[in-house]
Amino acid sequence: MSIYLDYNASAPVDPRVLSVMVDAYQNHFGNADSRTHDFGEDVRSITETARKQVADLLGVKNDEVFFTSGATESNNIAILGLRQFGEAENRKHIITSSIEHKAVLGAAKFLSENGFEVEYVDPGESGRVDLERVISMICPDTLLVSLMHVNNETGIIQPVKELGEYLSKTKTLFHIDATQSCGKLVEEIRDLHYDLMSISAHKMHGPQGIGALIMRKKRYRLPPVKPIMFGGGQEHGVRPGTLPTALIAGFGEACAIAENEAAQSNANCREIKKQLLELLEKSGVRYEINGDQNYCVPTTLNVSFLGVSSEALMLATKRYCGVSNGSACTSSSYSHSHVLSAMHLPAERIESAIRISWGEDVNAEKAMQMLSHLLEAVRSLIR
Repeated sequence: MSIYLDYNASAPVDPRVLSVMVDAYQNHFGNADSRTHDFGEDVRSITETARKQVADLLGVKNDEVFFTSGATESNNIAILGLRQFGEAENRKHIITSSIEHKAVLGAAKFLSENGFEVEYVDPGESGRVDLERVISMICPDTLLVSLMHVNNETGIIQPVKELGEYLSKTKTLFHIDATQSCGKLVEEIRDLHYDLMSISAHKMHGPQGIGALIMRKKRYRLPPVKPIMFGGGQEHGVRPGTLPTALIAGFGEACAIAENEAAQSNANCREIKKQLLELLEKSGVRYEINGDQNYCVPTTLNVSFLGVSSEALMLATKRYCGVSNGSACTSSSYSHSHVLSAMHLPAERIESAIRISWGEDVNAEKAMQMLSHLLEAVRSLIR
């Protein structure tokens, strides 16, 4: 049976998370905004417990956590929600990187078509954005800098800690897309300076369809983000719509598990990566690892098997392992990875690159066995 190695696209739901969700679906079916009966109060208690679990994981206050449908929506609210403020203050300059998730790039593009100036920073071959380059671009009318914590394709950690420390002394707002780091780099996230942060549950063994936008208070005031959708007054008007109790409860449980188990999980993932790198080194095939591994998370490896089309390789190995060659959001219609292209890698490396990503629950022995079959396919495709 094939093994799933595409955790950066979506991680399997933890059975403990699923148990909490099933209980919510079966036994807690009120609406958190119903204030005329105990059923609403019951559900409201569940959602607020989950909010605290998210806050505790991130080291923020409960009232700084706003539930959304996921990081894509959170990214859009964080960026598009600043439009009115930027226009009113005549601060319409935005800085981001060329390797961001399409949710950030799409929102930034929309603002650029509506009177804002957006500048993009390429990372170079290391896959890591140059901190000094970003700082040099900041000017008095810079409204926002948006930078992901960990790249979803390469696993490279970006200099958000250093950038956040610099920006905390300025009036420029800082947004971090922490989709790939939340629940994994627990202590690192708690130590960051930022105004806005986007996270998703399904990258950390929680359910799909739920995430959060974290908005940090300064002098008791939230960032000047306006809603981009309208309806009820849920989430203090930031994100209207009936709160999905079971998804939120599952998200909270995933955060509680991550808070308690992240250190051991990372150790297990590092061991899997060590074995994978040893397997590659002994394989005798031509390959290049994409991204500076000194700044890479222990759950991801982006590797190019030179002379082999990634599309052909994935088709040839579907019965062994589920891997990818780019973001799941754009994989249905294949085009060259915008991340690897922004790193200015040779075309051959881009066309032959695959992403392998895993979690602590992956059976290392089975993973190495199936990846050995993948390497056999590499050899056969080169001939």
